[in-house]
Amino acid sequence: MSRRQKTVNRAHARTRARGERANATLRTWKILAKLRCCPRRATAIVQAILVLHHVEANRYAG
Repeated sequence: MSRRQKTVNRAHARTRARGERANATLRTWKILAKLRCCPRRATAIVQAILVLHHVEANRYAG
């Protein structure tokens, strides 16, 4: 495997890991099961929730 492909794979893994953690957080709170609105509005709500979650988590991390 080339050095360029390894770099691309690492970048993809980092991006995917962030998405997986976000999905795990939302599943834990059962937000997606209760959300009943259009996909565009749901996306904005989910983004806001995750931003607040990360701000709060970073506040206590150090």
